[in-house]
Amino acid sequence: MTTAKQVIVIGAGIIGASIAWHLTKAGALVTVIADSDSGGVATPNSFAWINASWGNPEPYFRLRTRAMAEWTRLARDLPLPLSWCGGLCWDLSAADMETYATQHSAWGYGIERVDRARAALIEPNLTELPDFALHVAEEGVAEPVTATRALLADAERHGAKIITSTVTALVQTGGKITGVDTSHGLITADEVVIAAGVGSSDIAATAGIHLPIETPPGLIVHSRPTKKLLNGLVLAERLHMRQTAEGRIIAGSDFGGADPGMDAEATAHALFAAMKAMLRGGDGLELDFHTVGYRPTPIDGFPIIGRAEGVDGVYVAVMHSGITLAPVVGLFATREILEGERDPLLAPYRLSRFAQ
Repeated sequence: MTTAKQVIVIGAGIIGASIAWHLTKAGALVTVIADSDSGGVATPNSFAWINASWGNPEPYFRLRTRAMAEWTRLARDLPLPLSWCGGLCWDLSAADMETYATQHSAWGYGIERVDRARAALIEPNLTELPDFALHVAEEGVAEPVTATRALLADAERHGAKIITSTVTALVQTGGKITGVDTSHGLITADEVVIAAGVGSSDIAATAGIHLPIETPPGLIVHSRPTKKLLNGLVLAERLHMRQTAEGRIIAGSDFGGADPGMDAEATAHALFAAMKAMLRGGDGLELDFHTVGYRPTPIDGFPIIGRAEGVDGVYVAVMHSGITLAPVVGLFATREILEGERDPLLAPYRLSRFAQ
C-alpha cells in the first residue's frame, strides 16, 4: 500500500486554495498555511476577470483558454460563484483591436466585432458608447474571496488541515526541503508548495531560491450594492468595471486597478466619479470603500509554475492572472507533484528560464 504524500501549501489565496483542493481530492495529505483567513493579499483585491484576451503569445493564450475550460469543470465539482457574463472591450486603438480580433479569432477565441448600436444592446446603461468595440461572450468572472473559501472549505471537509500561521523559513535536510518553520513551530512534509503571492520571494529566499517578482499596486473602487446596471465586463478607454454578485459596481483604470498615486483616497474619489459618469442611473451610486492590492508579477509577465531546479522538495506557483489560471494550475501542479507528469502547456513557465 502506497503511503499518501504529505504536502504543505503556503498561501491561501486562489492559487493556493486550488492547489490544495486538487491535491486533497487526489489523495494527498495537505496542510495549508495561511497568514490570515482573508484569502491572501492579491485575491481579495482582484478584478476577477477570467479571460484569454489580447497581448499574449499563443502558448500563453492556450494555457489561459484551457484554464477557462477548467473553471467550467471545477464549477461542476463544487458550487462556485462563476458567471460567463461576457466582456465588451474598446480600451485599445482601432488598429490594435482589429489585430487582436483577427489573431485571436484565428486561434479560436469567440470574438464579435460590434458597432455602437450592438454595444448599446449589450450594455444599455452606458452613457459613453464606442463606434467600434469587441465582445467576447465566453469571458467571465469568479467572485474571488467566495471561490477561494469554497475551495478551502471543501478541501478541509476532505481531510486537509488549514493552519493560520506565518512561515518564517523553509527547512532543508540533506539538500532537500523537508518542511517549514512557522510562528507556531516546525511542520514537516514530503513537499512544500510556495503559493504565497507577494510573500513568495521572501519565503523562497530562505532556501537560496530567487524568485524575480514585482509587486505593482492596483486600486479598485467598490460601490455600495445597487440595482443591476451592468450585464458583463466593460473594458473601456478610461476604466474597467463590472458588477459583482452582491450588486457592487467595482472599477479600476484597468483590470489590474489604478495607480494609487500619492493620495489613494483622492485617486479613489476621482475614479468613482468617472465610473458614475459612465453609467445611466449612476448618479445614486455611493462609494463604499476602495482596495489597494499588490499583484505578484514575475518580471517577464508570465507565471512561474514548477519545481525549483537545484532544490528538491519545493514547488513554486506564483503569477499574476491568478483568477484566470487557478483551476488549471491546481490540476497541473497536482499531477506533477503526485505523479511526476508535467503538462506540455507548462513548458515555458519553469523558474529556470530566468537563469538562461
